[in-house]
Amino acid sequence: MKLAIAILNWNGLGLLKRFLPSLCKYTPETDQIYIIDNCSKDDSVNFIKKNFERIKVIKLNKNYGYAKGYNIGLKNINAEIICLLNNDVEVSKNWTKPIIQQFKKEKNTAVIQPKLKNQEDKRYFDYAGAAGGFLDKYGYPYCNGRIYNVVDIDENQYEKIYDIFWACGACFFMRKKYFETAGRFDEKFWAHMEEIDLCWRLKNMGFDIKYNYKSTVYHVNAATLKKESFQKTYYNFRNQLYMLTKNSCDNLFLILFEKFFVDLLISIFILFTRGLKHFIAIIVAYFTFYININDLIKFRKNNKRSIKHYGTRSIILKYLKLKK
Repeated sequence: MKLAIAILNWNGLGLLKRFLPSLCKYTPETDQIYIIDNCSKDDSVNFIKKNFERIKVIKLNKNYGYAKGYNIGLKNINAEIICLLNNDVEVSKNWTKPIIQQFKKEKNTAVIQPKLKNQEDKRYFDYAGAAGGFLDKYGYPYCNGRIYNVVDIDENQYEKIYDIFWACGACFFMRKKYFETAGRFDEKFWAHMEEIDLCWRLKNMGFDIKYNYKSTVYHVNAATLKKESFQKTYYNFRNQLYMLTKNSCDNLFLILFEKFFVDLLISIFILFTRGLKHFIAIIVAYFTFYININDLIKFRKNNKRSIKHYGTRSIILKYLKLKK
């Protein structure tokens, strides 16, 4: 079973210097490593060519973002299994072996996420993906090991292989043919939650998304797009609305109506805790969503929407109320 590692890079020279040595050390020589470069302005490409003979570079002519960057780059990669790996991830010994073994056993499994831990404090799970992702009714993502802004210490509480709703794009193993069957990443997302949207479409098609604790990687969260960034808040809220509209089997009017009031409460909370720019980012996200709603509804009408996507109504309000 042929595996390729694909890393999307944009001006990530410092991260490449930091994490490529461990990647090459712990990745079998039989597995090809690719850097898809989103037209970096730093010395990323020259550094790779000079120092890592085994790594192939796919250089794009401009910055296409995460979704389109991968869509273009992956057309040039021929492998049955592809691991999409962030440039801010440190891998560990034998990190690919249990994933490939699982793919060989489970023909219906489209995507597998390893255990994601915090690279800066390895006692903790990583915020972005932890031990596998889920959604509440209104499209807010959370993980085993992370809810809202609280991240757990890894105490071996998730030491089993199990079904999840979405896998984190920081380390995202997938069957390439299922990726293509589902229509690849939605390029309207640009960045953030495009992997959740893809997983949701795959789940609606009847494929499985899994978590495998036997593989561990360490992620530097928000190394490219910082937590305090206007764009990060904007993409998170806009893309929640996009994927809910496209994929939910609930009554669209009701779920968007309810979500508006949930987001209103959360935006007021964010205004007083994170500042005006994040509040404005949510408003802009809603305006952009309604500008594009006709195209999203058109996709929805042609999309197979077969599964309930949530087990809890609002994970954030539940957390704020119960502190649990």
